[in-house]
Amino acid sequence: MSILKIAIQKSGRLYEESIQLLRDSGISIYNGNDQLKVTASNFPLEVYFLRNSDIPQYLIDGVVDVAIVGDNLLVEKAKNIKVAERLGFSKCKVSVAVPKSFNYQSINDLNGLRVATSYPNTVIDYFNDKGLNVDIHQISGSVEIAPNIGLSDAIVDIVSSGSTLFKNGLKEVEIILKSEAVLAISPEISFEASQLLNKLQFRIQAVLRSRKSKYILMNVPNNRIEKVSSILPVLKSPTIMPLSEEGWSSLHSVIEEDTFWKVIDQLKEAGAEGILVCPIEKMVL
Repeated sequence: MSILKIAIQKSGRLYEESIQLLRDSGISIYNGNDQLKVTASNFPLEVYFLRNSDIPQYLIDGVVDVAIVGDNLLVEKAKNIKVAERLGFSKCKVSVAVPKSFNYQSINDLNGLRVATSYPNTVIDYFNDKGLNVDIHQISGSVEIAPNIGLSDAIVDIVSSGSTLFKNGLKEVEIILKSEAVLAISPEISFEASQLLNKLQFRIQAVLRSRKSKYILMNVPNNRIEKVSSILPVLKSPTIMPLSEEGWSSLHSVIEEDTFWKVIDQLKEAGAEGILVCPIEKMVL
């Protein structure tokens, strides 16, 4: 029987969000004994728990068929790996940071200086594109401390909230790239595994759509239904159900959560009342 092999980070935030995505997609995974490989009980899926930095090579070699990984790591180690889906979580930046005391004016200020990083290929490509030369010091972990101990003049590292930079007396001055978790595909994936990937991706897409959308219900006078409906961005058309109170109907639709707050005043002005917004568990188109 065919099975789809997927790699995810074995610990940390990306691990937690990856596991949650799979579970929200209806896949049962139990890793209570901290195993490095487990098989889902209700889907032909084998999950490999790996060090984040090792995942690109596993994809390149075809040891796993797909992986949930930060696309910043693909830029660094596996540029030719195809991305099947952008997942929208574990968002961060790969940024240039310098000491707060550095009188930084532009990226040209770093020409000829020392840069510490865990992403040497990304840094080389970035500075070469700018026509600049830097002395790269490749280190693993605790990159932020490098300027404080005299190892470098600047760093390039992942930035999420920026609190780690602040604690180490650094400031972000350039953003090299923005990253998020992606579903990446091995170039060695078999036809059978590709078929299973299509089924998995269908489930994931339903989950991702539901996270971005809300179910909205409201009471609307019948003579205002057309006006209210014209305001709502909907999949096809809103569902309209008559209320027991004559002349009124309940209008049901789906709306993107971010969009809702932009149109709420318009809906109220158009005559909508008793507006309720509910989460959606899955959304299949």
